[in-house]
Amino acid sequence: MNQQEIYILSEDGLDIGWLRYGYFWDQIPFMNLLWIDEPYRGSGFGRQAVQHWEQAMQAMGHKQVMTSSMANEEAQHFYRKLGYRDSGCLLPDNEPLEIFFTKAL
Repeated sequence: MNQQEIYILSEDGLDIGWLRYGYFWDQIPFMNLLWIDEPYRGSGFGRQAVQHWEQAMQAMGHKQVMTSSMANEEAQHFYRKLGYRDSGCLLPDNEPLEIFFTKAL
């Protein structure tokens, strides 16, 4: 992984996914995309990527991180297992409910 706003996940020299983040309200690190290629899902790579990102954000002095998931996506359960808590939601027109999650570092 590199130290930019996009982390590339690699395994045995192959790029297998990425984690992208920005800043909510220009202050709180907000993970807006985590992608693991299908053959590598369920093997702990996502967990490792999120934990690496959280540690990097903490090292930068951040006390909290955020992410979100649509209510019809399995990702919400993944984030809860990693200690994220439901912190609000948004109901966009003609889309599923978007759930926001926060985690104290």
